[in-house]
Amino acid sequence: MVSELTVADATNRIYESLHADNADLDTHIAALKAALARAGLKEAVFDPARLVQNNRQGRKLMQAYFRQRGVTVKYSA
Repeated sequence: MVSELTVADATNRIYESLHADNADLDTHIAALKAALARAGLKEAVFDPARLVQNNRQGRKLMQAYFRQRGVTVKYSA
């Protein structure tokens, strides 16, 4: 099941996890990492408006957490 997720599906699950106090976040990050690899992408793009903490500190914390798990995070304009 995890291996069949698209990047968009994995990203949506991460948004849901963030809104649910980070429930199963590491599992969803791993699924996103696998989806990015299958799609040949180097980074995940997130919409800052959908984040729980849409401030600079929250965005930087998310980037650092994901980077530790091997996923580069960028934010859409």
